[in-house]
Parts: sequence; structure tokens; C-alpha cells
Amino acid sequence: MFLLGKKAIVLLLAASASLGVHAAPAPHVTQPIAAAQQVQLLGGKFTLKLPPGFESSPLPAGEAASGTAGATGTMYANPQTQSVVLVAENLRTDGVTIKDNDKTFLDSAASNFLDQQRKALPDFTQQDQKTLTLGGLGVRQIDSHATQGGGKTLSTTLLAGSGNRTLVVQVISREDALAKHRELVKWITAVK
Repeated sequence: MFLLGKKAIVLLLAASASLGVHAAPAPHVTQPIAAAQQVQLLGGKFTLKLPPGFESSPLPAGEAASGTAGATGTMYANPQTQSVVLVAENLRTDGVTIKDNDKTFLDSAASNFLDQQRKALPDFTQQDQKTLTLGGLGVRQIDSHATQGGGKTLSTTLLAGSGNRTLVVQVISREDALAKHRELVKWITAVK
């Protein structure tokens, strides 16, 4: 099975922690593993839909030494497709309110995320960046390549925020699985 390196998990938690101060509770999975899953995020404004075959497990708690203290999340892994979806949702306590389609927030979140990736992954290459509107919620999508977990990977990261919550969703697949990666991203970003 495709193993996600500790560095990738720390990067996700760092990105999540940089968007907010304290982590919200892990998302609640509403359907069994054998079926497609739905995860409600950002107070129900974003529904993460996963196709059948994904197993969920909590991410390790963040560590103060890595700058991720307080960050939590969930990893969804599909052993057959060797794809991983990492989800982290934080609760901001700094009094900042994020609009549902907040360009300033999305620009800042994307810039911070890209800086972290470039520092941590020597061969990180951004392929594309675009803004989506999913059910009225602004979402920044960043597509990239890097070496993670011992192999070349494709990654699509979705950044969003609403009210006092921030969200990072990272879809990671083997580099040679481009078609399946695109299909999974399309499934996740389909208008709900």
C-alpha cells in the first residue's frame, strides 16, 4: 500500500494550523466504509464526498516543535487505488471572520501553503492554481507534484474558510495514476 510519509502529515497539519489558531473536532463520517462517504465540514457549507473503498483514521495530534500544536484531522486511504485524502478543519479564535467567498483569505492561505510546501519538499512543483465556487463557498485549488512517502506523487489541495473555521483538504495519489487522481478530485469537487 502507498504509505504517506510523516513529513506529508506534518505539512498538512502545519498548513491547517497556519490558517487558524485552534483545531475543531475531527469531522464526523456519516456512512460506512464500504459505501460512499459524506463528511460535513465548515459547519455544513462543504460536503466532502468520497467514493467507496476509503478507510478513515485520525491524524496524529500536532506538535508544538513543528508548529502544528492543536491541529487535528482525518486521513482517508484507499488501499486499492493507493490514494489518500487528508482533511483538517480548524477553529479560529483570533476574532477574524472569513466570508464564504473571501478572496483575501484565499490568496493568503494559498500563498502560505505554497511557501510551506516549497520549504519542506525540495522537488515541489506547482502545476496549477484556480478558484472554485462550490455551493457559494470559495475554494482555492492547488495542483502540484512532489516526492512524498518515498515516491513521486500528485497532489490537489483545497483551501477554504467560512466564519471562524478554516479547511484544508489534500488529495494525494501516485504520479502514474493521473486519470484516477483527476477522477477523485472531480468526485470531491462536484457541486453538491
